[in-house]
Amino acid sequence: MNENSDRHRFSQSLPFTGERFTPECVREIWYEHWHRYAFALPLAKGRRVLDAACGEGYGSALLAGVAESVLGVDLSREAIDHARQRYADCANLRFLQADVTRLNDLPDASFDLIVSLETLEHVQAQEPLLDGFRRLLSPDGVLLVSTPDKTQYNAHGGEPNPFHVRELERDEFEALLSSRFAHRRLFAQKLLFVSALWSLDRPDGRWQADTERDGRIEPGLGYPPLYYVAACAQHAAPLAELPGMSLFGDAQEQVYRHYNEEIRRHIAAGHRLAELEDEVARLRAELAAQRNTDE
Repeated sequence: MNENSDRHRFSQSLPFTGERFTPECVREIWYEHWHRYAFALPLAKGRRVLDAACGEGYGSALLAGVAESVLGVDLSREAIDHARQRYADCANLRFLQADVTRLNDLPDASFDLIVSLETLEHVQAQEPLLDGFRRLLSPDGVLLVSTPDKTQYNAHGGEPNPFHVRELERDEFEALLSSRFAHRRLFAQKLLFVSALWSLDRPDGRWQADTERDGRIEPGLGYPPLYYVAACAQHAAPLAELPGMSLFGDAQEQVYRHYNEEIRRHIAAGHRLAELEDEVARLRAELAAQRNTDE
């Protein structure tokens, strides 16, 4: 795939409505969505992939760069028409307009990897959705599915997402999966500012993560997850390919650059506020002196 193809020869980006992510989004939501597809890439190599609720299609195109074939499915005719035009240069990628909870026309065991990211909370029929995925998955296949944690996602008092019809707590999410897939690994996801250190001379694949809490260093990342990403299979072997930790970033460091810009603005505003306060104090002193003279 040619990365210089004007992001796949489609000049008009799909409008961002809040219902689906588009690759023109920036900052936190960009990291969250791209990371999940980057996490799926190693599982997609040489495999038949279904991207269920593919939306704009950017993730399907990303997976098509390493997969044998990718089918992107979405309910939105607008999204599918857009994806077919924007990613037309991907020979092993096709798109289908369909309801992902009712993929009855697709044959059994026809995919080695099914990716359904931030779909579950958008549908009420979660049980039929997962039953369909189980039917479509090959015996050694993997399902990668993500969903927000209901409590953490709404923890900061913002407006509820109007496009989420059935959010789940962790135990509800795990119960849906455990009744359908014999083996599972559950990963937590949350955007963080981190400092990473890694060995350049002995890249042995081992990782260590620690969290400072009240002056103590505790093993592991002690943050409540905002999203869950679950890898599911009927056999344990495919899940052994997954890493214990996955880190993702971009060369432009969008979030950190935005953070620095905001800090600079706050500092400049603070300096300006101090100048205005000094000016107000000076004027009050002059006014008081004038009153004293008049008396």
